[in-house]
Amino acid sequence: MKKAYTIDQQIARLKSNGMVFDDEEKAKEILLDVGYYRLGFYSFPYEIRFPRLEQRDHKLKTGTTFKSVYDLYEFDTKLRRLLLNALDRIEVNIRTKMIYNISLRYIDDPCWFVNRKYMASKFVNDFEEQVYAAMRKNPVIQHHHANHSGIYAPAWKTIEFMTIGNIITLYDSLKEPEAKDLVANTYGCSRGVFYNYIETIRVLRNKCAHGGCIYRMDFPKGIKRLPADISADCRHNIKGGIDVVKYMLGRISQTRKRELESEIYNLFNSIQTIEARQVVVHNSKIEY
Repeated sequence: MKKAYTIDQQIARLKSNGMVFDDEEKAKEILLDVGYYRLGFYSFPYEIRFPRLEQRDHKLKTGTTFKSVYDLYEFDTKLRRLLLNALDRIEVNIRTKMIYNISLRYIDDPCWFVNRKYMASKFVNDFEEQVYAAMRKNPVIQHHHANHSGIYAPAWKTIEFMTIGNIITLYDSLKEPEAKDLVANTYGCSRGVFYNYIETIRVLRNKCAHGGCIYRMDFPKGIKRLPADISADCRHNIKGGIDVVKYMLGRISQTRKRELESEIYNLFNSIQTIEARQVVVHNSKIEY
């Protein structure tokens, strides 16, 4: 098993792999801030054997600079923050559309989400243990139960505290196609496309929220091309994911969509090194 390296050893090892430094003291500061291992995620596309991970020896292409690797890290970090802000807006809107449309359709049952008439039995069977048990510790839900009868809080309280994964399962478990249409159609989508887009949002949100690399992330299931106008070669990459975010955001607010487009444009054009820009274009298909 490998042992930990001191900062000087980290610099020496990077040099031995072919990395060029213009300011070693600044590089040491960055390594102590970001971490040698994490920064390695961003040196990967500069390696000679990229993308053959099973044969990785960390040797870098001639002329690879520490600055270009750090530029890629900075781009990825800032893009992740931009997307998290947009994803939060979309997630809140999906909750609102779900609560409003379905609660009015089943207006006589505020707890329609556990009614087997409207929901798949598996969702109802699993709801207490997999969703509501943890929610019972929430002060808002506790306050509700202290002041109202009933096993569960109504949909407008309960769904507010569900995870995006719970909400996707909830949507998928609705029995009536017409109920699903009420939500999907507000986004200009068919049921199948809407499910695909919210699943894309879930994957992207989780990746962003946990600090994962997104400049070359993959969507294994593939993103539906329409109505978000996804390019054929972007159905599995971050550009396709961003296009879904922009599409969904545009259904909520065209102003916010334009703001996000401008922010990503400015971020891409803020990349200082040509090498980092080329890596972004090649791996994520983002370019302006």
